Amino acid sequence: MNKEIYISKGVGETRIAVTENGNLAELHVDKETQERTVGNIYKGIIENVIPGMQAAFVNIGQKVNAFLPFSEISDPEHLDTDNTKKDSQIEVLLSPGQEIIVQVIKEPFDNKGARVTTNLSLAGRFLVLIPKSTYVGVSKKLLDKYERRRLKKIALEIRKPGLGMIIRTVAEGTTEEQIVNDYTSLVKKYNELIALSDKKSAPMLAYNDLETTSSVLRDLIDDNVSKIVTDSREDYKKVLKIIKDDSLNIENSLEHYRKREPLFRSIGIHNSIMKLLKKKVWLKSGAYLIIERTEAMVVVDVNSGKFVGKKGHEENSLKINLEAAKEIASQLRLRHLSGLILIDFIDMNESENRKKVYQQMKKELRFDRAKVAVSEISEFGVLEMTRERTGLSMIDSITEACDCCNGWGRIISKDTLLTRIDYWLREYKQQKKDLRLKLYLHPEIAAYLKNEKTRDFIKLMWQNFVYLKIIEDYSLNKNEFKFTKINDDVDLTNEIGT
Repeated sequence: MNKEIYISKGVGETRIAVTENGNLAELHVDKETQERTVGNIYKGIIENVIPGMQAAFVNIGQKVNAFLPFSEISDPEHLDTDNTKKDSQIEVLLSPGQEIIVQVIKEPFDNKGARVTTNLSLAGRFLVLIPKSTYVGVSKKLLDKYERRRLKKIALEIRKPGLGMIIRTVAEGTTEEQIVNDYTSLVKKYNELIALSDKKSAPMLAYNDLETTSSVLRDLIDDNVSKIVTDSREDYKKVLKIIKDDSLNIENSLEHYRKREPLFRSIGIHNSIMKLLKKKVWLKSGAYLIIERTEAMVVVDVNSGKFVGKKGHEENSLKINLEAAKEIASQLRLRHLSGLILIDFIDMNESENRKKVYQQMKKELRFDRAKVAVSEISEFGVLEMTRERTGLSMIDSITEACDCCNGWGRIISKDTLLTRIDYWLREYKQQKKDLRLKLYLHPEIAAYLKNEKTRDFIKLMWQNFVYLKIIEDYSLNKNEFKFTKINDDVDLTNEIGT
């Protein structure tokens, strides 16, 4: 498989695209205004303990208290093992005001606080450290039994008491020295966070995991990557450090992109990103998917559309469903959809055919780095599955709620709009020589750019060698912009594609 990584740093957000054999496989958006908390470890204070919900709420210093399910507590010091109820409810030794160390496993979302656990883990490049554990394991995705045996032997030899570990898939083929260095580094970080939490009072941040860009790159970059391209000098240095720290033999595949044309536009994936906001996804056969996200679940409907089959209904339905299974697995990865997912395939009468589609779905999901669980297709043609939520969905990353319709619709976010403006200017400067322009924006967006993004606004002008005069325009929506020359009011916006 030919795997390539493209990193584009815009005004307010960094986008990371992964292509596999030329096709967009993963997309990650790191927004400066969105703080990443997954992986962070806090010393918090118990606010409420609710046995009926089998959960506690913990103050970790955020706007909304974190949610701690009793099922995420395994420490003997917090469990009442002598008082187990007949209905299997978990009894805990927690009370309001008590201090507790927890780790965020799911980001806060809407009005819900972060989901946390007392089962700490620190992710490194090649392994995950598991404090207060004796467990040593190897990723199930690593299939070579001899390599699994070699890695586990190294792990057992270097393990310290009470500090277990899981060897990650990317550790395949690494040296013992690389494993030892990673383990030593993680043990040091764990000791430091414990020492820090002992000194300071709660609520406090004891350990700050990597920000999104570094975290994603840590998981993506390995010896199998054939090309890494970034348009930012800062990210170029960041990637180069990862390559050298991990002793990877791919330094020659790293490229600093310096052309004025936006990177994602130059490689032809800018339009693919915009398609991820649409509900309808066309298949090559003429069939299509409708992908709907509700508060409770994600629903995918498979439709025959323009498909004209030459065989009977059963054979045609099987063909469409097999094609749909592959595309659905791809869309789940690209859109970062998670939670309960229901897929309504076209009805098939034969159980053998339903089994084929189920097996195809499982096969395609093997490439997904998120944890998934899949059930067989029911007699009604519905497949149920769950997918781990590790961050915001793509629609939440690059859009925001529309206040004109009380949250029923979405518009592109402020930062994504600024990225579009940046792209417009780069392409405009390739064709025109004007150095002075007027930029018309909705007053709220104009204020955001002038007040909260002053530094980025100056950088935007400097990078494109242009002076911009911002004009507030109430006739524009919050997801729109308009350009004119400084001395006239002729709209130039549509002369350049965005």
